[in-house]
Amino acid sequence: MQRFPEQRVAITGGATGLGLALAKQFLHEGWSVAIADIQDEKGQAEIELLGLPESRLFFTKVDVTKEVQLKKWRDDIVKRWGGVDIIINNAGVATHGAIDEAPLSDWEWVLDINLMGVVRGCRVFTPLFKKQRSGHIVNIASMAGLIHAPEMGSYNAAKAGVVALSETLEGELFSYGIGVSVVCPGFFQTDLGKTLRSPDPKAKDMVQRLFETSKIDADGVAKRVYSGINNKDFYVLPHMSYHLIWLLKRYMPAMYMRSLHVTGRKILQKKRDWQASLATLTQP
Repeated sequence: MQRFPEQRVAITGGATGLGLALAKQFLHEGWSVAIADIQDEKGQAEIELLGLPESRLFFTKVDVTKEVQLKKWRDDIVKRWGGVDIIINNAGVATHGAIDEAPLSDWEWVLDINLMGVVRGCRVFTPLFKKQRSGHIVNIASMAGLIHAPEMGSYNAAKAGVVALSETLEGELFSYGIGVSVVCPGFFQTDLGKTLRSPDPKAKDMVQRLFETSKIDADGVAKRVYSGINNKDFYVLPHMSYHLIWLLKRYMPAMYMRSLHVTGRKILQKKRDWQASLATLTQP
């Protein structure tokens, strides 16, 4: 990325999963990396394993629901490096549940982290990028922000909000020399499923299986993200199969809606089958 000769990147949610894979990818390419995560012990352990000097890599405990912590982190990076070239708003969690079953607290939790955490990251780093007249914002959304499976309302809404925010910022910040990318992966091998909140006791195992059985791992997604930023791509879509579903939604919306109906019926039937088997097991 010749437009960023200083090669300085900041990553939220960088202690595990995609965030850690992104950190390693940028380090491999010669960048200096600042990692933030709420998981203090995990973050410190990963830094020690990588064994690089603080001039190349350092960790800070940051809660993305606290804008003051993000500002303090930004100021520390600027003090160390003189500026930042890329902010990757990656921190996130997972939720699942039907609209009348998932508690409102789950909605508030996922929106505060997955959407408002990104909003805060953009708010904190945009003034710096405007001052520099350069920078790139990378917001990690999901294919759930573009195509919306049933019983994923809170997660879908948060990620769709990230896509909408990113599109807004692309137009808003272009004249300042600030680039924007929004990353929309499907399921890939990561530990995001471990954060899942759901009223359905089977959901966590089901979602974790979807992550674990994917043919794409976090390293593969990280490489695609790096390439997308280098190419100045706005949409970064690592999974071709999900990309095709998105194209179906855009160009054949009626067929896409029918596919949602089919998916919804399948989910309902699985629920009924599970309830029936549970009732049989609990009979005296």
